[in-house]
Amino acid sequence: MKFKICGLFDYKNIQQVAELNPDYIGHIFWEKSVRYVKTKTPNFKSEIKKTGVFFNSNFDVINDKVSKHNLACVQLHGDESPEFCKKILDSGIQVIKSFRIDDKFDFGVLKNYEDYCDMFLFDSKSELPGGTGISFNWENLKKYNLKKGFFISGGIGLHSIDSLFDLLKMGLPIYGIDINSKFEDDNYLKKIDELKTFIETIKNEIYS
Repeated sequence: MKFKICGLFDYKNIQQVAELNPDYIGHIFWEKSVRYVKTKTPNFKSEIKKTGVFFNSNFDVINDKVSKHNLACVQLHGDESPEFCKKILDSGIQVIKSFRIDDKFDFGVLKNYEDYCDMFLFDSKSELPGGTGISFNWENLKKYNLKKGFFISGGIGLHSIDSLFDLLKMGLPIYGIDINSKFEDDNYLKKIDELKTFIETIKNEIYS
């Protein structure tokens, strides 16, 4: 099980989160986000994939951020086409393609993207692209019939642990867990102790 901690923008807070050794650390490059990255991000050990989150950005903008921030992975969180995903993938960067899920979501569209990204990420559908603290109905994931792994995201916090264990029993190809707003203080900074508790609890259950 992989862990992705997203929405990091403060230099010191990023360093603190990196000490927890998550598999991915996500930085948001959508200017309307309260978690938008305005300054240079610190480097950390290569085992942690530094991920840039983009929403309908053009290729040149993404390529520039990849270079400036030494990104190993790009998360496309908008309406990007399969061809656009392939262009990023062909540049040598790992690609996560996000989809916002509700009861009417057509999982059939994912087939068009299957060969053009490394994994999917399923988040809650809302007016904002992400970080809303809202969960979607995980029962909808029973409609997923592809083998490609995915991140589960959307309003996941300490209160979600039991539900996550139930989800893992469904036999779906869950690659990882993406966490963000439920672990923040009033300044949108991550609460390190709560993150540590969450990660250790999940790992202890899975690997015990």
